[in-house]
Amino acid sequence: MVKVPDSLPARMYLLAYDMERGRLTARDRLGMLLRAAALTELYLDGRLVGEKRPALGTPGDDPYGLLAQIGSSRPRRWQYWIGRDGRAMVRAVQAELESGGWIRVRSRRLLGVLPVRRVEVRDPRVVKDLWGRASAALRGRPVAHLNSYDAATMALAAAGRLRTVIARDEQRRHRERIAALTARSGPAVPALRRALESRNATMAVTG
Repeated sequence: MVKVPDSLPARMYLLAYDMERGRLTARDRLGMLLRAAALTELYLDGRLVGEKRPALGTPGDDPYGLLAQIGSSRPRRWQYWIGRDGRAMVRAVQAELESGGWIRVRSRRLLGVLPVRRVEVRDPRVVKDLWGRASAALRGRPVAHLNSYDAATMALAAAGRLRTVIARDEQRRHRERIAALTARSGPAVPALRRALESRNATMAVTG
């Protein structure tokens, strides 16, 4: 049996990797996706509570520093926390995966000047296994009986439009199932969708 990373952000990072093209996808929204995954993990494990605004719940580990941020701030909506520090989140998850031996990061200079970092997945079976879990969550047994992380993986992929996991036509076809997976996974998932819609609207206005 293939071992996969324990953390939800690490799983989502690997699922954003396109094995056929050998590159990371969804770079424009990866930070928001990983932040939403971290918040979802904290919510599912009881370390965060609250539907409209996250609040501290059961004490526990804070691997990405989100609990410290939320605990030291005035109450804010989930969407706010998803939109913060995206680049730092990507770096943190990437470092986690690299130190764990899941990925290899190679650095080079494009045209001898511009620094470029290329990510390689060490074992493609890990990505395939994670994709299989997400796919089974979309089509398998009743949502209430699913592993909570597997359900959240597909819900996050749909909200974040992660096309390495779910194609656009599949998302339309399985709309009701995705809604059930979203409801199972907590408030950070719909907040991710709203955050991306808000960002896209702002970009459209500013050109």
